Amino acid sequence: MAGPATLATIDYDPQLATLTKAPPSGEEWVHEIKLDGYRVGCLISGGRIRLVSRNGLDWTSKFPEIVEAIEALGIRDGLIDGELVVMLPNGRSSFEAMQQAVAKRPPRKGLVYFAFDLIHLEGDRIERQPLEERKARLQKLIGSSKTGRIRYTEHVAGRGTEVFEQVCKMGLEGIISKRRDLPYQPGRRDSWRKIKCLRRGLFVVGGFTDQEGAQKGLGALLVGRYDGKRLVHCGRVGTGFTQAVARDLRARLEAIEQPACPFDPPPSGPLLRTGHWVKPVLVCEATFIEQTNAGMLRAPAFQGLKTGVKPRDVTITAT
Repeated sequence: MAGPATLATIDYDPQLATLTKAPPSGEEWVHEIKLDGYRVGCLISGGRIRLVSRNGLDWTSKFPEIVEAIEALGIRDGLIDGELVVMLPNGRSSFEAMQQAVAKRPPRKGLVYFAFDLIHLEGDRIERQPLEERKARLQKLIGSSKTGRIRYTEHVAGRGTEVFEQVCKMGLEGIISKRRDLPYQPGRRDSWRKIKCLRRGLFVVGGFTDQEGAQKGLGALLVGRYDGKRLVHCGRVGTGFTQAVARDLRARLEAIEQPACPFDPPPSGPLLRTGHWVKPVLVCEATFIEQTNAGMLRAPAFQGLKTGVKPRDVTITAT
């Protein structure tokens, strides 16, 4: 019989989800809301707690509030897998808020550890059990509180498409779909899948960058939206082009190139020096995960130019 799992004998080697375009169907899948924070393993040995990032960094001293909440569970030896997030008053997790929280002093409002898997507990090799059994033991361990620093991650069995559509309507990032009948398997696996909700929007093209290593290639479109008379920079759109589309866009942009930056205020940093500016007469459509509080797009992808749309109608409030 195996002895107790301790910090000296186990590591945090997380199972990772594979990105897919659509949720899986079938009752053998369960679906969790995709949280937008930092993946963190909680290793416990002799009651001593260590928080470890996905890349193996020790984050214990950074999050004493979470350590205190886990200590209250009374676990002597174990390994919990979860996501460290900042929950906003609207019920959404925010990666931007999580990044800001790291630099603040505790206690930090909204900082929560969502536990979604139990890998070891008091010497039991729980990772060998089906996900459904692991989660049942995890829920019994930490309870169903929706207000504490440590919370159990709820799931829905089956109905993948319905769950995904509802999550997207709520403005959340997406879902994680997992096989309910399989053990925990470190590394990227098809038995865990992540499906992201993408938003679509219109943006005015105000410039472009060169492709790295190719002066005449297209690196990214520099886009924005109008706030009154000002064209406000919203970031760069650097994916979603085929080579043919990129060549055509570059030619069209060079034909309307101008020396003055149309964004007010102009982008800061190296972009101000390396960017090419154009007359703000083209409108493009892009998908993206979200816009930060500063208005910058996260993970945008080009979907095409839009004709029949006046650039001045592409505004921060109306688009």
